[in-house]
This record gives sequence, C-alpha cells and structure tokens, in this order.
Amino acid sequence: MALQATFTVKIAATHTGGNAFADKFSPLIEKVQKLTNGTTANKADLIYVDERTVTTGANDDIDLAGSLSDAFGSTIAAAEIVAIMIINGPISGSANTTDLTLGAGANPFIGFLGATDTIGPIKPGGVFMLAAGDAAGIGSVTAGTGDIFRVANSSGASATYQIAIIARTA
Repeated sequence: MALQATFTVKIAATHTGGNAFADKFSPLIEKVQKLTNGTTANKADLIYVDERTVTTGANDDIDLAGSLSDAFGSTIAAAEIVAIMIINGPISGSANTTDLTLGAGANPFIGFLGATDTIGPIKPGGVFMLAAGDAAGIGSVTAGTGDIFRVANSSGASATYQIAIIARTA
C-alpha cells in the first residue's frame, strides 16, 4: 500500500468599505502541504479517518500505537504523527451541542502538548488542525507510555466528531 496526501488550510475574505486608499481589501492566507509515501520529511505512510461518538461527560481515548485500523483493515502503529484534524460534528445530520477538549489523560500523546495540557474547547461545528510535514512531524508516539490521544466531551449530550490522523511508521 502507498499513501499520497494533501492538507490545505486557507482563509480568504473580502472586506469592503471606504477610505482614502481603497474600497476593498481581499486578504488570503493559505498553506498546502503535499505528502508522498514514506517515513521521512514531507512523507507519511499511515492514515486513519473516522467518525466517532463520545458520550456525555466521557472521554474517547484513541490508542495511536496498535489499536486502530485503516480503511483496509490493517493495524496502524504510528511512530510519528504528521497531522491531526478534528471536526466537532457529524458528516451529516444534526449538529452537536457540546464542546470537545483534546489532550491529557493516562499515557498521553504529548507531541505538541505537555502531559496535562489540553486544547479546547472546540465548539460545536468547530475545527482543530495541526500539521507539520518536517522530519519530526508534530510529535513522536511512544507505545505504552505516550500513545493515547484523548478527545473529551463536556456534559449535556453525546457528541459525534470526525477525525483524521496522518502518521509515519518510523
């Protein structure tokens, strides 16, 4: 199997008004990163994409080193994470009503966080993405002691979210 991946982050806007210099301002900030198959800089060889549900006030602890399966049923055992994207909401249907928080927990993946640090809240409909195609990616996975990526749901209702993880085996 071989992996080719592209991640794109973009904000484009048009802001109109009047001043002495112009009537319109159209900023664009964008990053496109292409990854080819492999385990070095600007490469990846694993991808996990899923829609998952976490119950009210609970945690979804995702083991990055050996418990996930890819779309073809092969076990994913990540050594480095290149990109993570979370969307707080289902692919289709009604929107979530609760916030998600990422990180912390037992044996946490701490590539871009400390052992007790978290990111959030990610509001309903919100998006979180972090990516780095360089040789180190966004962090190393240590099987058994630093391999759990936690998605915590606040209280009030279950939350369905989308997740994509791009990784390397070495």
